[in-house]
Amino acid sequence: MFNFNKNNKKEEEGLVIPLLPLRDVVVFPHMIAPLFVGREKSISALESAMKHGDGIFLAAQKSAQKDDPGEDDIYRVGTVGIIIQLLRLPDGTVKVLVEGKKRGVIESYVPNVDFYLVDVKELEDDDIVTVKAEALVRNVTETFEVYAKLNKKIHAEVVVTVSSIDSPAKLADVLASHLNIKVESKQKILEMIDVADRLEAIYELMLSEIEILQVEERIRKRVKKQMEKTQKDYYLNEQMRAIQKEMGEKDDFRSEVEELEQRLKKKKLSEEASEKVKHEIKKLKMMAPTSAEATVVRNYIDWLLDMPWFEKTENKYGLKESEKILEEDHYGLKKVKERILEYLAVQSLVKKNKGSILCLVGPPGVGKTSVAKSVARATNRKFVRFSLGGIRDEAEIRGHRRTYIGAMPGKITQLLKKAGSNNPVFCLDEIDKLSSDYRGDPTSALLEVLDPEQNYAFNDNYLEVDYDLSDVMFITTANVLETIPAPLQDRMEVIRIAGYTEQEKLNIAKKFLVTKQIEANGLIEYGVSFSDGALLTVIRRYTREAGVRNLEREIASICRKVAREIVTNGSNGQTRITSKSLQKQLGVPKFRHGEAEGKDEVGMAIGLAWTEAGGELLILETSITWGKSVLTLTGKLGDVMRESAQAALTYVRARAGDLGLSEDFYKETDIHIHVPEGAIPKDGPSAGIAIAVSIASAFLKRKVRGDLAMTGEITLRGRVLPVGGLKEKLLAAHRGNIKTVIIPKDNKKDLADIPPNVLKAIDIVLVDNVDEVLKVALFPGDDIKEDITYMEGDIGSTQEVRLNAQRREHGVSGTPRIHCN
Repeated sequence: MFNFNKNNKKEEEGLVIPLLPLRDVVVFPHMIAPLFVGREKSISALESAMKHGDGIFLAAQKSAQKDDPGEDDIYRVGTVGIIIQLLRLPDGTVKVLVEGKKRGVIESYVPNVDFYLVDVKELEDDDIVTVKAEALVRNVTETFEVYAKLNKKIHAEVVVTVSSIDSPAKLADVLASHLNIKVESKQKILEMIDVADRLEAIYELMLSEIEILQVEERIRKRVKKQMEKTQKDYYLNEQMRAIQKEMGEKDDFRSEVEELEQRLKKKKLSEEASEKVKHEIKKLKMMAPTSAEATVVRNYIDWLLDMPWFEKTENKYGLKESEKILEEDHYGLKKVKERILEYLAVQSLVKKNKGSILCLVGPPGVGKTSVAKSVARATNRKFVRFSLGGIRDEAEIRGHRRTYIGAMPGKITQLLKKAGSNNPVFCLDEIDKLSSDYRGDPTSALLEVLDPEQNYAFNDNYLEVDYDLSDVMFITTANVLETIPAPLQDRMEVIRIAGYTEQEKLNIAKKFLVTKQIEANGLIEYGVSFSDGALLTVIRRYTREAGVRNLEREIASICRKVAREIVTNGSNGQTRITSKSLQKQLGVPKFRHGEAEGKDEVGMAIGLAWTEAGGELLILETSITWGKSVLTLTGKLGDVMRESAQAALTYVRARAGDLGLSEDFYKETDIHIHVPEGAIPKDGPSAGIAIAVSIASAFLKRKVRGDLAMTGEITLRGRVLPVGGLKEKLLAAHRGNIKTVIIPKDNKKDLADIPPNVLKAIDIVLVDNVDEVLKVALFPGDDIKEDITYMEGDIGSTQEVRLNAQRREHGVSGTPRIHCN
């Protein structure tokens, strides 16, 4: 430790005393302050000052957060003070009472290990009383009296003490120590040597503090007044209740109104809805409790308060977790899953995502509705479903006006209330089965609901206030698009879900359907299992569908029979369902598999049709008899299909010479074209080339390949135009074990959506005109050999395939010989 002489002075350096750094406090001259000291260096400095008895230098730190401040972290101007009392506390800290004596400035730091030792130069105050100083003393003294009245922390004795101070310098220091100002402001005052400047700065600070204290006082009075009014109202209400209780009256109606008011205070509503509820409550108070209108108003207020105006569920899953959930719930459906994940990705990047409304279109049983449920699970949202099948009243969507007896909000509003959040996944099922009558058009009402640019202000006729639907994720489902009005289609993003392939059905059955039915029929404990062969047999020979609904029914039927067997005869431990045991469980197979629909025959061609249930094989038969050139079409054909038949016949007549027919081959013959399953309506242009092949085959007496199907629209010039629903048609051909399919060349782009296993199993032939179709479809005569190019397996590869010439059973030139019985 540095030893200094008795009077602690060096001739060259002035006063050398220990330094005590202060945190969040500035000690002025003439100020007595208690301090709590805990740092080791500071305690050592105090002990040294007490030992030598010649004072300590009190200087504030620039930053209170530093526990070990350096020389640059301490203000150079401080106060030379003395220690009045020092007390050690049990926790090791020291409580010290210090008194400031004079201003001082640190000239230099004297090297010392245990604590800071500084060479201090004392600063003398210029305490000459000038006119300016006298004026400032009076203003400051009067202002301090006002300040003391507003600041309850300053005692009256302090005001008396201040009034008795004659020295301007001392007055300034005493006042500065009592002001509730920041450390930086106090340090600035401490550093002011000129007394007049010091008094002026204190005067400005006091005026600023007085203004703040006056504002606080006004706020305090206003709050107190409001509290007094509230307490008064509460007191009067309690008195009123007590009087009613004494009189034996029960005011249930009043308590109901009060309950509604309390619910309004707690519930967060839109501004418009809040004002509406307040207005209705005010109106309700003036009504008789037993009036019918009071009941209507009460129900209306309940609906407004129960709606989820701002309640929403947060997505707790990341993109990968959501994708995993979608994969767990559904096999395949790649496009749907990609679109949902895109929506979630955008939602994570923007606060408000006005995403498009999805419309899932596909045959029954492919999982459209269950996909919507899966989306709700993947996004951690509530799920609600509204079946639109058969809805013909617009009020089902928008609600009834309150003027009607028994009026209710529309289903949209009802289901949102049921969901309890304003951002559920909302499934509008069977949107293609809406209808309309004299009560309105529901499809027109849905235009607002399904438009992201409008549904932020959906107005239900019952609620009469705008409700924001922009956070709702709408998913609609349909079997066909043709029955959905064009304006409604325009507001939705259509995603087509085609039928499943055989392999996809097998995977769905193994992963989902079998487990579900075993659990539903209580067979988990009995070791029931299905072989892959059994499932494939059910798919091939007991069902013929695009989806898996009938497949699930057949599996459920097997499980029920196994359950009966177990209950009747007991369990053998394990039950294995194989393809051999299926006939016992399900009976005789319902469908053929592994053979084409027909053999190689004359006048019969296989077309491909698209239906609501997926693709189907379409058999076309043509027969010619003696007659008067009459064309007969049967099989419940639509206008478009009839016109296609006429165009096909015209093409064959125009090409008679090239086909080896006489110019008047048709004049003494009647042509009958029939499409079996006559009870089922059929329409569309895509059977054009199949009809042309059937007619040409009948006249040429050349057989049509029985393992070949075709689709394409025909023109009078023989061009083959593209068709729709190619994926469903090729899946149907695959199910029917068709080996070759002829399609329009312009449909080549659609082959990208076809599953690879289907393309591998079927030879795809791309054609531009009917001449190419006839070369592939008809067996050549013994004098004809044809070379054709077609696509097999992967879309990118082509191979030359030479059809083996086979003998025709009948001649091909001249007018056909027709024998009538």
